[in-house]
Amino acid sequence: MDLIFVHGALVRDGAWWWQRTADLLEERTGVRSRAVALPSCGEAAPDRAVGGLVADAAALRRELDDVDSAIVVGHSYGGTVVAEAGPHPAVEHLLYVSSYLPDVGQSQGMIMSGESDPARIGGNDDGTVGLSGYDVASFGARFLQDVDETTRRQGWERVTAQAAEAFTTPTTAAGWQGVDSTYLVCAQDRSTSVELQRVHAQRATRRVELPTGHHPFLSRPDLVVEQLEAALQRR
Repeated sequence: MDLIFVHGALVRDGAWWWQRTADLLEERTGVRSRAVALPSCGEAAPDRAVGGLVADAAALRRELDDVDSAIVVGHSYGGTVVAEAGPHPAVEHLLYVSSYLPDVGQSQGMIMSGESDPARIGGNDDGTVGLSGYDVASFGARFLQDVDETTRRQGWERVTAQAAEAFTTPTTAAGWQGVDSTYLVCAQDRSTSVELQRVHAQRATRRVELPTGHHPFLSRPDLVVEQLEAALQRR
């Protein structure tokens, strides 16, 4: 069994974001995990965001092609990547963290357009988009309010531009359909509204609410590992 983590939008270095949970998961279960490098965030070609949703989904599929069985964790935009990757025989369980289970034809931007207070995103001249108007303090207050100051600063250092196609490309598949899944609703999330989370959570097999912000794998890795252990026991 492998565990593959797909991080959210506008950040890089998925391994860093996931590391606290990865370490605890391996300590408790012996299961090792890794993060997908997303081309749209510049993780496939250094300092260059390439492709978009389609390229990110292809990167996930390549990871899945190399394993016999896997749990895939999708955080935020990562859930849209899971959808576009489509069905894959290696996937045994999907764990969504404040994420999305889009229908075919929905883009990430379309999903986010219904939010009353969306994160501020602006376009760049090179075909990328990025967070607009944030600094380390305001970023931390919105996205990482329940972690320590050092972690907030380290998270801010990993904010990056992302290919605009990650937000504008409609999905052509719904990889979540027919797969056992758990959705972690982050009840104190200041990024994705709880209301939108609950809409998408209804499409998952089961739903669990956590008393955390947008990144529980940083603030409460124990709660995330608890749900992964439950998924492993259901195999």
